[in-house]
Amino acid sequence: MNSNDILRELLTAARHQESLKQALLATQQADDPMDAFCKIATEKGYPITVGELFNLDQQLCDDILNSTNGGATYPMEYWNDTYENFMAALKG
Repeated sequence: MNSNDILRELLTAARHQESLKQALLATQQADDPMDAFCKIATEKGYPITVGELFNLDQQLCDDILNSTNGGATYPMEYWNDTYENFMAALKG
C-alpha cells in the first residue's frame, strides 16, 4: 500500500469516526502539526511519516513540471501541501 492509499483510507475512517476526525483536526494546533498528524495516523493503524508527506508534495510538483512538452521552463511558484489538502478534504 502506498502513501496515497493510506491517506485515502485514513480520510474514509475519519469521516466515519468522529473521535478520529477531531484528533486529526486538533493537530492543526500542535507545535509541529505534520508530526502530530503522522503520530496519530500511525497509532490508528495508518502508518505514514512526515518524510512521506513531503515526498508526496514534491512528487506531485515534479510530475506537473515534467508533464509539459520538454519540461517546464520556470520553477513552480508554490508547493502542493498534502497535509493541508487532507485537512481541507476532512473538513469539507
